[in-house]
Amino acid sequence: MDAHVLVLNASYEPLQRVSLHHAIRMLVREVAVVEEAHESAMFGPFRVPKVLRLVRYVVMKWVHRRSPICTKTAVKARDGRCAYCGGHADTVDHIVPRSRGGTLTWDNAVAACVRCNHRKANRTPFEAGMTLLVVPSAPSGLLFAHR
Repeated sequence: MDAHVLVLNASYEPLQRVSLHHAIRMLVREVAVVEEAHESAMFGPFRVPKVLRLVRYVVMKWVHRRSPICTKTAVKARDGRCAYCGGHADTVDHIVPRSRGGTLTWDNAVAACVRCNHRKANRTPFEAGMTLLVVPSAPSGLLFAHR
């Protein structure tokens, strides 16, 4: 059984994934209906849902932004792994260091492991003799909307 349930808008557009606990609360409050459920699994009077659909339409302005807001959490979600060695990403590294005027933007930030981030320090990747495994760019708004 899945631990997460897909929530569709009233227009059947995918909105987000929620926990099973949150999905049951939505059913109890009658803000959603079950579109698809597991065949035999029950949770009280409800079949365990796979997909819910909202009863009322929710405006999704946040999905239609040109580019999602750049945050450290979003950069780590975009890259997934260290942009220098491919290892586990614990931090975010500024390609042009903040000490040199670099800012937290999609084109200037990459996920990095602590070891690579410290090795690069306040230098550019070229100055540190490091190569990027990814080309940083702004993701589409839908990358984060359907997780």
